[in-house]
Parts: sequence; structure tokens; C-alpha cells
Amino acid sequence: MRGKEQADMPEGAESPLNAAVTSRDTSTVQMATEAVKHKQCKLAFQPIMQAHPPFGVAFYEGFIRVLDETGRVIPARDFMPQLENTPIGRDLDCVALEMGLRTLARNPDIRLSINMSARSIGYARYSRVLERFLKKDASIGERLILEISESSAMTVPELVIDFMDRLQPRGVAFALDDFGASNFSFRHFREFLFDAAKIDGQFVRGISDNPDNQALVRALVAVAREFEILVTAESVETKADAEFLVANGVDCLQGFLFGAPTVSAPWKDVKTQQTGS
Repeated sequence: MRGKEQADMPEGAESPLNAAVTSRDTSTVQMATEAVKHKQCKLAFQPIMQAHPPFGVAFYEGFIRVLDETGRVIPARDFMPQLENTPIGRDLDCVALEMGLRTLARNPDIRLSINMSARSIGYARYSRVLERFLKKDASIGERLILEISESSAMTVPELVIDFMDRLQPRGVAFALDDFGASNFSFRHFREFLFDAAKIDGQFVRGISDNPDNQALVRALVAVAREFEILVTAESVETKADAEFLVANGVDCLQGFLFGAPTVSAPWKDVKTQQTGS
């Protein structure tokens, strides 16, 4: 049936589905462009918890959000896939970095991870933002974690390795995001020297009842241990999943079980609980 429908279409015509997808992608890019232009962006913060005593917050992850024309907050997952390889994607990385660095400058007691595309490494504005804050306060580098996905790192591996070599001596840590989601070999671990790895959420959700994912996560933890890499599991949503992950050597846990991303500052709530006020 699909073949007949396509055969009946005029030559050069675009299918309704393709037209809809193209229209959606165009509007997404436009929305993000306007948000950057008018500074309508925010960071949402989610805690990453220590899996072992003292069970406190290890650090927070900052997720870029944009506001549409109605003021609605749009999560990165709704626009980043279309923008990853575009100039506006680079600008959003710069906005996220600058907002994250300002957050660290204002809050000297926290650590923060920020996502970035490997393609932003060669982007002059990104380097300027990072350098400006590190020169102003060297301690910021010691509290900054940059997360790069497996697939992104493999697009320009030489650039990523050089970037890490330059920034790790200044205290900046690097985390491999989406660990396990693509073909990232032992050889790459030796070359990249990541400080941490975040197991992809597709292998974590429901792991307490999934023997296949249990075996895979054990293998991923073993690989990370071999290279002395700290392991975080993301998308932890149930107590049973958390208990399995802790028992099998995961260092940190992230997910709705411990708190959803919020544009308010969650560390202020932690301080309030600690002081009892």
C-alpha cells in the first residue's frame, strides 16, 4: 500500500510525513534561535547522589532549557537532536556553559556537570567563555564536569583528547555520557582518559527485573573499574533498581527517585534541611 501511495505522488513532491517532520524541525530551530537571541534560556538542575556513605549529593547536572514564545520551558531532548550539528547548537552549548560557570561562581560549595557537544571544542566563543571564568577563579575548574556523549566524542576524537589534556591539569573533570549506547572500545578508554562514565538510562530503567541489562551493566562497571573511572547510573526510578546498582558497584545514582530537574536551586533546599530552618 505504501508503495502504491508513493507511486501515485507527483514527481518531486514531498510526502505529508516528510513535510511535517521538516516543518517541525524548522520551527524547533527557529524557537531555539529566538531563545538564544533574546536570552530566554535557563538551566534545570538535578542531583547526582553518592551510592555509598555518606549518601549525600555528589554533584548536580545542569540541563539547558529554552523558553518558547508563551514562556513555556522546553527540555533539551525536544530540541537538541535537531540542533546538535548546527551553529545554534554551538550557541546553546555556550549559553549552558556560561550559565553553569556563573552558578559555580555564585555557589562555591557545589560541583556541577554541563553537557557539551564535541563540536563546540573548536568554537571560539566556547573557549573564550571557559577561559574567562577559569582565569577569574581557578577553583571553578575543580568543580566543573563536562559531559560528552560517546557518539559525539567519536566524531572528532583528536580534538576531544587534546581538549581534555589541556583542561584536566586545571581541575576540570570529563564524563563520558551515554556509556554503553555505542561502540566505544577499550582502546578509546586508554586514549581519552575520562574521569567518569554515565551508564545510559536505557540499560538502567527496570534493571532489577531485566537479566540482560544486569549482565550488561556489570560488564560496563567492570570496564570502568579497569580504568579507574567513577560510574554513575542515570534514569534510576525505583528503589529496587537503585539497590541492584549499588550492590553491583555503581558509585553515583541519578534519576527521578532522587529528584527531577528543577530550574530552582536544589542545593538551597539541601542547606535548609541541614540547618533545620
